[in-house]
Amino acid sequence: MAEEFVDKRLDALVEGIVRLSSGDLSARMEVSPARDSMDAVISGVNLLAEELEVFYEELEQRVRDRTASLHAAQVELERMAMYDSLTGLPNRTLLRRRIDDETLPAAVRSQPAALILLDLDAFKAVNDSLGHSAGDQVLIEVGRRLESTVRETDTVARLGGDEFAILLPQTTDEIACDIAERILHALRPAMIVAETSIHILASIGVRCGEAGQSGEDMMRDADTAMYVAKNLGRSNVQVFHPAMLHATHERFTILEELRQAIPAGQLRVYYQPLVSLRNSTIIGAEALVRWEHPDRGLLYPDNFIGIAEESGLVVDIGGWMIDAVAAQLGNWGDVLDGRDFAVRINLSTAESRAPGLADLIDRALAEHAVPTDRFIVEITETSLMTDPEASSANLLELRELGVGVEIDDFGTGYSSISYLRKLPAQAVKMDSSLIEDIATDPRQRKFIAAVLQLIEAAGLISIAEGVETADQSRILTELGCCYGQGYFFGRPMLAADMAAVITGGLGATAGGGDPEADRAIGNLRA
Repeated sequence: MAEEFVDKRLDALVEGIVRLSSGDLSARMEVSPARDSMDAVISGVNLLAEELEVFYEELEQRVRDRTASLHAAQVELERMAMYDSLTGLPNRTLLRRRIDDETLPAAVRSQPAALILLDLDAFKAVNDSLGHSAGDQVLIEVGRRLESTVRETDTVARLGGDEFAILLPQTTDEIACDIAERILHALRPAMIVAETSIHILASIGVRCGEAGQSGEDMMRDADTAMYVAKNLGRSNVQVFHPAMLHATHERFTILEELRQAIPAGQLRVYYQPLVSLRNSTIIGAEALVRWEHPDRGLLYPDNFIGIAEESGLVVDIGGWMIDAVAAQLGNWGDVLDGRDFAVRINLSTAESRAPGLADLIDRALAEHAVPTDRFIVEITETSLMTDPEASSANLLELRELGVGVEIDDFGTGYSSISYLRKLPAQAVKMDSSLIEDIATDPRQRKFIAAVLQLIEAAGLISIAEGVETADQSRILTELGCCYGQGYFFGRPMLAADMAAVITGGLGATAGGGDPEADRAIGNLRA
């Protein structure tokens, strides 16, 4: 009997399908010479396996490509998180990491790191006058110049705005100070931006490292030294000293107490008379703020106005002053009846360009029934040049309202008569520094005579502040100055004393005990 034939193709087909289903896409089955229906099924399964293998290879490639893209994106995100997008320099986050690496106990070496912080001086004027695109070009160039002054191991970082930092690993105090001075020197050459020559300087603070010091303390101390540099006139280098922290703490304490001074009713308004030099009559007063501190006593503006300007609190103080002066003018209604008298109030730079200034003053005067011509604002040349368009717009609105405008501290800023002619101002107040030597220096007398002629030629009224002697008053009168203000005529005083001086019923109070000023008061009783 012949041996029975066994067809093993079905078993091979089943085994191939099992291998494919388990993920082995390389599995293939041989086709027999019979070429029958079973072989057709085997051929179909083989074709399907080939298509699946190609599909999965393409899928795996797409996964690999996507993974690579995600990794590249992650690297880019990390770069963006650690580097400044404008200058390409390390940013604050990366700088802090590197500072921590240098100050960690395990990383403390024989010589600690040093940190330099710098802030560009008057950079806002570049943005305001030339636009932010020009400002960006300046920042890029500053970054380039900083990198040219340091060593390869140093880190130049942009912290934001116009503030930069340089980390100097393992650096002596002498090297840190030398690099800081080199930075000042590198910034001095002019930059040509938007076809304009720009000079950019910086205030620089240096923190020479100490063993065991934290990165946070280094940043704080360098920042403290940098602000000391700014307060000392800018464009200079200051090395941190522990005494600076006390001064910073003191300023912070004063700021926090000043925030409470307005609601606590601690601010006072003092009035200093202005006098007509032609007929010796009082024609007005300047309102000056004082702070009746509960522990420190009476504080003058030099003790707190600078802090108020830095913090923006000066706007709140200015608003309080406007309302307080308007209220006092309202209370003086009977005293001022029939008199040519106006009160001057100083505007800070922030107030002079703040929107709604005219409306604020208008509401205050209307609330206390005060004629607008009894209120005059004083604004400095420097404030005008900080944002000329905004300041000029506000001053025009005030003039349309009927409020007077005067230029204060003339002679300490730009001193441009041609510019002053374009402003809606009525008067120019010469700074006391101009007339200080007028009685002893013939050249200064000639100079003041020329200034007064220019003021008159511009169609403006002249006022001299800081008049302290009879000789100064006499010479100014001879030279044709219109009005005077100073201790010779009267010291700043409270409203009740000012009312007495206006009506001529006060003797020595206005002079504050100064015999020469007291003698002058006799001529002021109008």
